[in-house]
Amino acid sequence: MSGPSKSPKETIRTPDSRFENLPDWPYLPHYVDNLEGYEGIRIHYVDEKNTITTGTQEVYLCLHGEPTWSYLYRKMIPVFLSRKRCPVRVIALDWIGFGRSDKFVNMEDYSFDMHRNMLLAFIKRFDLRNITLAVQDWGGVLGLTVPMDMPERFERLLVMNTGFCPGTGKLSQGFLTWREFCKNTTDLDVGKLIAKDVPHLTKAEIAAYNAPFPDVSYKAGVRIFPSLVPDSPEAPGAELHRKAMKWFREQHMPVFAAIGVRDPVIGRPGMVKTISQFGAGCSIMELEEAGHFVQEWGKEVARRALKAFDLETQKIRKADVTIARKDMKPK
Repeated sequence: MSGPSKSPKETIRTPDSRFENLPDWPYLPHYVDNLEGYEGIRIHYVDEKNTITTGTQEVYLCLHGEPTWSYLYRKMIPVFLSRKRCPVRVIALDWIGFGRSDKFVNMEDYSFDMHRNMLLAFIKRFDLRNITLAVQDWGGVLGLTVPMDMPERFERLLVMNTGFCPGTGKLSQGFLTWREFCKNTTDLDVGKLIAKDVPHLTKAEIAAYNAPFPDVSYKAGVRIFPSLVPDSPEAPGAELHRKAMKWFREQHMPVFAAIGVRDPVIGRPGMVKTISQFGAGCSIMELEEAGHFVQEWGKEVARRALKAFDLETQKIRKADVTIARKDMKPK
C-alpha cells in the first residue's frame, strides 16, 4: 500500500475480522481512499441517516481522540439519529492511525498538519454543511481549528474534555507524564488504559477498543499523538489555535459543553479555560462520575445537547445558558 502521492509512507491495515460482532456497534463501515493529498490511504467513517426526508439536513460530525476510535460514539449516534424534526446524517470519522482507517507504521509520518488537512479534505470531499461538530480530546485539538476556515459549513458545537492549545501556557505535569509514557511504551494496552478511566466497561467493550491494534506495529499513531500537542508558540498548530480562539470569541455559535469532572488532566479547570473562549457562552453539563472519555456517558450528554440547541433558529434556549466568562469559576 502507498500513502499520499506527494510523500509515500509505509502503511498497514487492520484486518476486517477484528471488527466483527462488536457490542452495540451495528454500523456498516464506509471508506474513502481518494482524498486530495491522501490518495491510496483508506480512511474509515460511520455514515448513518434517519428516516426523515423533508427539511434541511442536520449533520453531526463526531471526532474521537487519543487512543480511541469512532466506537467511542456508539452511545451518542442513536440519540442524534432519533431526531424527528428533520433529516439527520451522523458521521463518525477515524483519524489515520486509529480505528478502521489505515495506519502509518512510522511515528515520524504523523503530524498536526497531516491530521488537520485530512479533516479539511474530508469535509470538502463530501460537501458537509449545517454541521454540529462533536469533539473530545484530539477531536477538539484538531477540530476546533477548522470552523474558522469554513464558517459557512458549521452551525453548532458540542465539546467534551478538550481544549485550545495556543502554545503559550505551561503543560501540566500530568500531561507531560502521559506524553512520555505513550511515546516510550512500545505496546500500549489501549483497552486497559480506557478501562481505568471507565470502570464500568465490559470485557467485550474493552476488546472493541483494542480491535484496531493487533500488535505493536499498528500503534505508532497512538504512541505519537500526545507529542503532537502544540507546546510552544512556534509548534505546529499553535498559531492556528491562537487564531481559532480569537475567531470563536467573536462568534455567536451555539455551544454545549459536557465536562467529565474526574478527568485528572483536563477536568473542570481545563474545560473552564476552553469554555471561556466562546463569545456567546454556552450550556454546561457537569458529570461528576465521568472521567476523560465523556462519550461513555454519551446517551444523556447527547439528549441534553439536543435539548439545549434550538435547531430551528440556531440559538441556545435562554433558560439553559450559562455565560462562562462571568459565571463559571473553578471549584
